[in-house]
Amino acid sequence: MTEQLHGKGTSFVRRIYLPRIIGLGIGLFSVWAALGTVSIAPWVWVLLFINGLAWPHIAYRIALRSRTPYDAERRNLLVDSLMGGFWAATMQFNPLPSVTILSMMTMNNVAAGGKRLCLSGLLAQGTGMVISIALFGPGLQLHSTSLQVYACLPMLTLYPLAVGGVCYQLAIKLAEHKRALSTLSRTDSLTGLLNHGSWKDALQLKFQRCQQDCRHAVIAIIDIDHFKHINDTYGHVVGDRVLRQLGAEIKNNLRENDLAGRYGGDEFCVILPNIDAQQAVQIMERLREKISVYRCEQLPDLRITLSIGLALCHETFNDPVTWLDEADKALYSAKNNGRNQVSFAAARHTPTLT
Repeated sequence: MTEQLHGKGTSFVRRIYLPRIIGLGIGLFSVWAALGTVSIAPWVWVLLFINGLAWPHIAYRIALRSRTPYDAERRNLLVDSLMGGFWAATMQFNPLPSVTILSMMTMNNVAAGGKRLCLSGLLAQGTGMVISIALFGPGLQLHSTSLQVYACLPMLTLYPLAVGGVCYQLAIKLAEHKRALSTLSRTDSLTGLLNHGSWKDALQLKFQRCQQDCRHAVIAIIDIDHFKHINDTYGHVVGDRVLRQLGAEIKNNLRENDLAGRYGGDEFCVILPNIDAQQAVQIMERLREKISVYRCEQLPDLRITLSIGLALCHETFNDPVTWLDEADKALYSAKNNGRNQVSFAAARHTPTLT
């Protein structure tokens, strides 16, 4: 957990690094242009260049070396706000440079930490103003020169682009993570096929489409023969390997629109849309034969066979459970007749949908 939090903080620090370099770098020109009309001590100029050019790198190193980079970076953002308030008061609240600096700082806080960091940033800005007034006294400069206007233009254009770019990249990553989590929630971790719940949802949709559009579709229930014996003889590690192998072969042997899932234990289910009975039998026979010739070099005595039950979707079915039950009956017929074979539901052997 500690490593995960540290990793999260590190990515946050890196995400802030480039916008801070750009923002403080071009913000330096805005403050420099405004301070040109104010009488200040030489050390203030030194502080300005340290804040604009050196502080982004110092803040980056401080945060990365911290035990909690995320918290350290949030403190760095408050330092940014503190200095923003300091410079606004030092240049005697010159309207355009002050509003530019303070609004960009606030935008950064909102993007990085939402309402809470925004409020903390406003408090830090006020603290910076108080420090400047205490050092240099109050002042008010309400006129912005042409130089100051031009000096603020890069800040008003480039910095929002930098922040927007970072937010966009973050949105892309979040969308990718969301898709990955959605896939994981729908996928069986061992075989990579749909899990029980997701496959049942897909069955409901496919059944409705078949009934509405009068399309042919077949369900296949696939069962590994004597799987308990495999587990008892070779161990559950080998049993898991067998399940993974079958999952991989199902993926390789099915068509693009076929939907395969691990129904539970050693049972797999496949929905084969837009297909007739003969084609479905051919596909499942190919899968059965492929698995039957599988050999493991470490376990030469291991043999894997499949019993497969098929059922065609029929217009008289009231719900997908009835369709699934038909395939289940065909599966038991395959098992009762010696296993290692494909059996079609006898009552629905001939397609009747038109």
